[in-house]
Amino acid sequence: MISDKSVQQVIDTVKVEDVIEDYINLTRRGVNMIGLCPFHNEKTPSFTVSPAKNIYKCFGCGKAGNPVRFLMDHESLSFPDAIRHLAKKYNIELEETRSSEAQVQERQLRESLYLVNDFALEYYAKQLFETETGKSIGLQYFKERGFREDTIKEFGLGYAPSKGDAFTLAAIQKGYKQDMLKQLGLTSKGGRDFFRDRVMFTLHNLTGKVVGFAGRIMGTNKKAPKYINSPETEIYHKSKFLYGAYQAKRAIRQLDECILVEGYTDVISLYQSGIQNVVASSGTSLTVDQIGLIKRFTPNIKILYDGDAAGIKAALRGLDLVLEQDLNVKVVLLPTGEDPDSFMRSQGLTAFEQYLKDEAKDFIFFKTDLLLKESENDPVKKTAVIKDIVSSIARIPDPIKRSLYVREVSQLMNVAEKMLVAEVNQAQMSLLKRQRKDRKQNRTNPQQDPSFPGGQNQLIPVGPELEAAQQKASQKSIEFQEKDLVRVIITEGDKVDKESGQSVLSYLLKELEPEVIDEIVHPVYKRVFEIAAQELAGGNSPTSAFWTNHREPEISELAVNLSSPPFDYSPNWEEKHQILLRSQVPPEFNFQKDAEQALKRFRLKKLQKLAIENQKRIKTAYESNDDIQVMRWMKLQRKLQEMRDQVAKELGTVVFGK
Repeated sequence: MISDKSVQQVIDTVKVEDVIEDYINLTRRGVNMIGLCPFHNEKTPSFTVSPAKNIYKCFGCGKAGNPVRFLMDHESLSFPDAIRHLAKKYNIELEETRSSEAQVQERQLRESLYLVNDFALEYYAKQLFETETGKSIGLQYFKERGFREDTIKEFGLGYAPSKGDAFTLAAIQKGYKQDMLKQLGLTSKGGRDFFRDRVMFTLHNLTGKVVGFAGRIMGTNKKAPKYINSPETEIYHKSKFLYGAYQAKRAIRQLDECILVEGYTDVISLYQSGIQNVVASSGTSLTVDQIGLIKRFTPNIKILYDGDAAGIKAALRGLDLVLEQDLNVKVVLLPTGEDPDSFMRSQGLTAFEQYLKDEAKDFIFFKTDLLLKESENDPVKKTAVIKDIVSSIARIPDPIKRSLYVREVSQLMNVAEKMLVAEVNQAQMSLLKRQRKDRKQNRTNPQQDPSFPGGQNQLIPVGPELEAAQQKASQKSIEFQEKDLVRVIITEGDKVDKESGQSVLSYLLKELEPEVIDEIVHPVYKRVFEIAAQELAGGNSPTSAFWTNHREPEISELAVNLSSPPFDYSPNWEEKHQILLRSQVPPEFNFQKDAEQALKRFRLKKLQKLAIENQKRIKTAYESNDDIQVMRWMKLQRKLQEMRDQVAKELGTVVFGK
């Protein structure tokens, strides 16, 4: 178990922007940084990182947290494993108490998939460098490709021997279970090695962890596939994976461009030669997830394919999907008979880079030129080409970009711009209809939902139903004010008022009776009050960082959300433009008034709730002809109303339904 001291050291050292920039590209916006959310597919950045608060928040999907929570969610790590990962990244030595046998087994079970893959990586590398067969077959193949030894090690290349169960026996001897080997696809159902007599390519995720392998056959068996890959597992999803992304992510971000090739050796060859912003789709058509992975780091993609017919078709495959995701796409076709690896070796880095620069064509124009050549002077074929091009343009989300493409294509095709605009609009309508149909199939019709405003089954509550609705609204209102008090505790609780000398937290807990705190409705909000009271009793005033880094995930998530308002007061008004806030003190010095107002709003809602409950007592007593009880509850009602009105007056608000 990791000591609290070590956990705090990691939390205090780690910078949220450093961790997140390993996964997405962040740009500065005022005091914060923004980027495309890695947790959901989006076209406009809504993922906000606050370096000052050391937290992140997506205003699209709601994901929020600190650096530890980011790794836990993104990499499916436990809290201790996320701490260990960050400690390794920042070279922090952890203090850990000795774990019990049960804890060790539980941890090994969680990490087993990665552990087995790590063993496989070491095994294949050892076969490549330390066995005669591996050296003569595998290492010789990589050297013929021009790969240096440092490159081979960086990409985790290896060799799988031809013996049917050599790897499986070695893994079992090391204590790894055969069921796990089969689950990862390293061992076949019959107990034989899945990869045999193949050079091995290791597949890394964005953090560098081994998620799978690919093997290229070295033998002469023509019936066997040239490449085979690990199967889909909990840690490897082919549709979400790009080969080389781990090695390339920094260069992609720096150069603001991603070069996409087809094969593993193409990636390695270009990377070794100095073109490091390169990834491979591993021979598959691009998926939305793969496109999203690229978009995290750059909106610019350059697709590099062989110049033969197959290469041209590959270049066109799936690119409409890239346009839909609002990426800027260029295509480079290599000379016939060349692939990126061979062309780099024959031309050298300088000539290769110049070729990329000179031959890169915008995808729409590339497609237009290509299809026009195929249609020649055939009007029917040309009509089909126009519709094909229009279909691609219609997928571009940016209206300005669409209009510019329409103008250029109309000149290239010698077709009236108005006609193309009409065709694009029609194509867009068709796309929208299909999208609506898909969404409709994936959800219940909201008009049939009784909770949908104006839905046909929604009824106006009357009698007891009206009372229930009032009760529900009152409960919700109370929870809202509870949340506001919690917000003050989390974001301002440690701040001290100069006049009274007491902290905001001390003031709130002093003003709120224990009975009131016991009646707090929401369990997480109640837990915050309990923790706050415990800390205050121990002489501590918890800071916002205490809450955002709390070990209880519900607490830390709530704290991050409350610490991440969608709008911040800009310091530029005062610092850059010398425009001062005159109507009130700046937000950072307004904490005492904020606490007082939050407390009054909470009291107002509590009084309103008590008044509603007391009305029920009056009604019950009246219906029972109990005049004494009626007078008693009426007297209480007047007192509650007086107190309510006084608090409302202090707040400067109006109470309806007096």
